Amino acid sequence: MPEYPSSDSSDLSDAQTMDAVALQRANRVQEAIVAYKAALDCNPDNAYALSNYGGLLCSLGEFQTAKTLLARAVSIKPDMPDAWSNFANVLFEMQDYSGAIEAYKNCLTLQPQHPLALSNLGVALDCQGRHALALNFHKAAIQLEPDNGQSRTNYALSLLAQGDYVEGFKAYEWRWNSNILGKHNLQGPVWDGKPFVGKTLLVHTEGGFGDMLHFVRFVPYAAERGGTVIVKVRKELLTLLQRSFPEQLFITVDDSAPPHDLECSVGSLPYLLGTTLDTIPQADGYLVPDPDKVAMWKNRLDKDLFFMSTAPTLRIGLVWAGSPHREVRYVEFVDQRRSINLQSMAPLAKVPNVLFYSLQVGEKGIQAKTPPAGMKLVNHTNLLHDFDDTAALIANLDMVISVDTSVVHLAAGLGKPVWMLSRFDQCWRWLSGRTDTPWYDHLRIYQQSQPLDWDTPINKMLSDLVLLEKQTEKIKKQEII
Repeated sequence: MPEYPSSDSSDLSDAQTMDAVALQRANRVQEAIVAYKAALDCNPDNAYALSNYGGLLCSLGEFQTAKTLLARAVSIKPDMPDAWSNFANVLFEMQDYSGAIEAYKNCLTLQPQHPLALSNLGVALDCQGRHALALNFHKAAIQLEPDNGQSRTNYALSLLAQGDYVEGFKAYEWRWNSNILGKHNLQGPVWDGKPFVGKTLLVHTEGGFGDMLHFVRFVPYAAERGGTVIVKVRKELLTLLQRSFPEQLFITVDDSAPPHDLECSVGSLPYLLGTTLDTIPQADGYLVPDPDKVAMWKNRLDKDLFFMSTAPTLRIGLVWAGSPHREVRYVEFVDQRRSINLQSMAPLAKVPNVLFYSLQVGEKGIQAKTPPAGMKLVNHTNLLHDFDDTAALIANLDMVISVDTSVVHLAAGLGKPVWMLSRFDQCWRWLSGRTDTPWYDHLRIYQQSQPLDWDTPINKMLSDLVLLEKQTEKIKKQEII
C-alpha cells in the first residue's frame, strides 16, 4: 500500500512543511522525519504535516505511531482527501480492513477521482474476499491512470484470486511497472509464447524460493514450443531442480548465461502458455528427491525412534515462519501477516503419538530449542544446507504442516500431504473460499477467518489431526494383523 506526501497545494503553508515534503519526495527519509517533527513542534495541529509524517511512518512499518498521527490529521481537517487515504493505508497494514474501507470511502467522497484510494479500496475489498465489488474500483483507478503499474498489478491480483487466469496473468505482466517488484532483469528479446524451434530460451528466476518452486513446473511445457531451455535459479535450488527436470539446463543466478535467443521470467510462463484453472500441470507433484539422501535420512530418522517408548503414528514436519525479506518493505509486511511463532502451534502437541520435525530455518529456527509443553520436536535443521537436503528429509515424513512459505511448495511439489496455515488476506494463488487448490493435489488450506486470529485455523487443524492420527493408527494395526 503506497503512501505519498499530500499533493494538496495548501500543505505547503509553511517553510518547515515544505522542506519535509521535499525531503520525503527525494527519499531522504531520516531528514524528512526531523523536518516533520520540527514542523509539528511549531504547530501540533498542522494537519498536512501530521498526514504526510503519518504516511511516511506507515511506509516504514511504524504503524501504531502512524495511526495516532493520521487519526489526529483527519480529526483536525476532515475535508482533506489525502489524509483519509493515508489513514486508510495504515489501517490496512494493521489488518483493520473494515476501518480501512470506510476511510477510503471518506477520501473518495471528498475526491471521487482519487486513483490511489480507488485502487487501494479495491485491494482492501479483495482481502475480504469481495472480489466482484473490488474489480469496479480497480477498473476505475486504471481508467484515471492507465499507465499506473501498481493499479494494474492490483487489478491483476484481484482477477487471479478469483481464478480468472486468462485475463489475470495477462494483466500481471504489469507487475514490472509496479512499486513492488521494480523492473525485470531481462536483457535480450522477450519471448512472446510463440514456437521458438531451433532457438534457446533463458528463463529467469523471480520472487522468492516458493515462487520458483511453484512456477518451475511450466518449464517443460515451454520447452515443447522450441529448442533449448536454460533456467536461472538461486543456488539453494539448483541441485533439486536439475534432478527434477533433467532435460533442461539449470544454472545459478551468479553464473553467466550461455548464448541464447530469447528471455522471459518464470512467473510469466502461465501467461505465455495460456494457463487456466483447468490446465494447471503436474498438480500431483513434479519434484524428485535424491534417493541416496532419502536413504540417509531414513537411517537417521530410524535412530530417532530409539529415544521413544513407542513408535509414532505420524511424523510431521513443521514450519512456522517465512523469511522476513527486510530488503523489500512490502514483502516484509506480508511476512509479518503470514508468520507465527512455534508457541502458536502448541495445541498440536495434544495429539498423541505424533513426532514433529522442525523444518524451520532462519532466525526463527531457534524456537525449536524450546518447543511447547508436551510437543515431541526433533531438530536436524543444522544438516539442511539447501532444498535438496530438505526434500530428502520431507520424503521420509508422513506430512508437513506449514505457514505459507517455500516449504509448502517444496513438500506439495514432492507429492507429500501438506496442511497450510494461510493468512486472512491470503495469496492470490490459493483462491477464495477454498480448502483445496488446483495447484497441488495434496494441499489442504486452513485460512484465518478473521485477521490476527490464528487460534481458529489451528484448532480446526487440531481436530483434523486427531482424526487423522486415529485413522492412521487403525490402519497400521490392521496391517500388523
